[in-house]
Amino acid sequence: MKEQIEIADAALRQAAQEGMDAFIQVFTDAYLQRIGGQLTAETMPLLTGEQHTLLAYRLLRDELMEGGFCQLIQNGYGGYIFDNPFARVMRMWEVGDLHKLIYAARKIYDAHRADLERERTDDEFMAMYEQYEAFDELEDEFLEKEEEYTARVAAYVDEHLELFAAIV
Repeated sequence: MKEQIEIADAALRQAAQEGMDAFIQVFTDAYLQRIGGQLTAETMPLLTGEQHTLLAYRLLRDELMEGGFCQLIQNGYGGYIFDNPFARVMRMWEVGDLHKLIYAARKIYDAHRADLERERTDDEFMAMYEQYEAFDELEDEFLEKEEEYTARVAAYVDEHLELFAAIV
């Protein structure tokens, strides 16, 4: 049995006042602390499926807001997002059409995985943005709908708190 992650009610209330992304971050910061900041074969079992899905959403959001799918993949999160049922769960959680965006990005990822994941110099990394312009439209769509997606994820978490942490 996994040890339940505990989150202080006061911290949750404070974060909720700051916004939906802060609300989600209270949970995901606790998850990152539990796994020592490292997603490895050893740390993966420390979180539940729901916790992994929420962490995956935060990583997706943070990476896309900062540097897009190329950055997400170069930072090692491609498999975490695309090889897991993340998109399917986003559909089950009714997070708008985010699942369609993830499936579309996965097609590009699957077709070019070896190249997208290979080690690169800074110049080679910057060149990826021209090489993989196919991600541009998807990134733009995510940025346009990010607030809606984040609000829907936060609402799901709020309605199912017991799946994500013990509130103390």
